[in-house]
Amino acid sequence: MKKYFRSSLIAILFFASLSFLSAQTLLVPPGGGNKKASVSERIGITDVTLTYDRPGVKGREGKIWGQLVHYGFKNLGFGSAKESPWRAGANECTTITFNNDVKIEGQNLSAGKYGLFMAMQPTEATIIFSKNSTAWGSYFYKPEEDAPRVIVKTAPFTELVERLKYEFMDQTDSSATIALEWEHLKIPFKVEVDLAKTQIASFKTELQGDKGFMWQNFQYAANFAADHNSNLDEALVWANNAVDPSFDGQKKFSTLSTKAKILTKLNKTSEADALMKEAMPLANMQELYNYGKNLIVQKKPKEALEIFKLNASKFPNEFFGLVGLVRGYSAVGDYKQALVTAKIAQTKATEDNYKATIATMISKLEHGKDVN
Repeated sequence: MKKYFRSSLIAILFFASLSFLSAQTLLVPPGGGNKKASVSERIGITDVTLTYDRPGVKGREGKIWGQLVHYGFKNLGFGSAKESPWRAGANECTTITFNNDVKIEGQNLSAGKYGLFMAMQPTEATIIFSKNSTAWGSYFYKPEEDAPRVIVKTAPFTELVERLKYEFMDQTDSSATIALEWEHLKIPFKVEVDLAKTQIASFKTELQGDKGFMWQNFQYAANFAADHNSNLDEALVWANNAVDPSFDGQKKFSTLSTKAKILTKLNKTSEADALMKEAMPLANMQELYNYGKNLIVQKKPKEALEIFKLNASKFPNEFFGLVGLVRGYSAVGDYKQALVTAKIAQTKATEDNYKATIATMISKLEHGKDVN
C-alpha cells in the first residue's frame, strides 16, 4: 500500500512540475525571427486555410533556391527521415486545410488537414500533401504518408519579396490559384471545388434544420440547382415548398418562375408555360427585365423581345423598361429601332452608371454591333 502511495505521489508531482513549467513558458517570437502567419479564403463554400512561418531573405538574395532551400530530397541530419523535401516555410510544418473535397491541379484530394511540402528543382516543384500535419518541419517526413503529389512550373519575377508569403489569385466561383512567393520566385498550384455538389449537399443539411422554415431558403436552393442543372428532382421539391403555405411559401414571380425553369429542364414544357402565364402579372419591372436578359442568354431573342415589350407597356417611360427594349430589338437584329429606343432611354438615365451603360449601348448600335 505504501509502495502504491509513493508511486502515485511521484506521478502526481511529476505531472504537476510539467504543468508548472508549461505555465511559466513565455510567449516569444519564433526562432530565427521568422513570422507566424495564417491565410484563409473561401472558394465557393469551401474554406482553405494555410498556416506557416515566414522566413526572410535577409540579404541572401540569389542564395535561396538550391542553397538555403535544397533541391529535391535531402538528409537533413535530424529526425527519422533520410530523404526530406522542403517544409514550404520555416520552423514547424506548413499546413493546409480544406473543409470539403477539392482537386489540386486536377487530382482529387479529400477534405482534411495536410502537411505541405515542396521538392524544388530549378524550373519546377513537386507539391506534396502529407497526411501527417503534426510533425515538426520535414524532419520526420514519410513518403508513404503522401496524399497526391503534383508537379508545377515555377515562375521567376523581378520584384523582391522579402518575407515568404502565400497568396490566393486568379479566383473564380469554383477555383483559385494558391502561390508561394519568396525572393524572386513564385510557386503556384490550382485548387478547384465542385461548387454544385458541395453547395447542394449543404442545402440538404441546412434545410432540415431551422432554415427549412423560410420559403426564401427553399427558393434560393431551387434556383441554384436549376441554374447549375443539378439535382432537378430535388430542386422541384424545394420549389414546391417555396410556394407551399405550410412552409409560409408565397406565389411570387420569383418562386413561380423558378419552378417553371425546373419544369422546363425536366421536359415538362406545358406545365412550365402555364406557370409562367400565372407568374407574369406578378412581376415587377426589374424582375421582367432580368427574365428577358436570361432569355437572351438562353438564345431565345424573340421570346425576350416580347417580355421587354410587356415590361415597357407596364412601366412606360421608366429607364429599365426602355433599356430592356433596346436589348430586345438588338437581340433580334433590329439595330435601327434599338438605336431610336436607346436615345429615348438616355433621357431617362438619372444615375451615372445608367448614363454610362446607355452611352456604351448607343456607341455599339451606331457601329452595327449587338449590345447584349
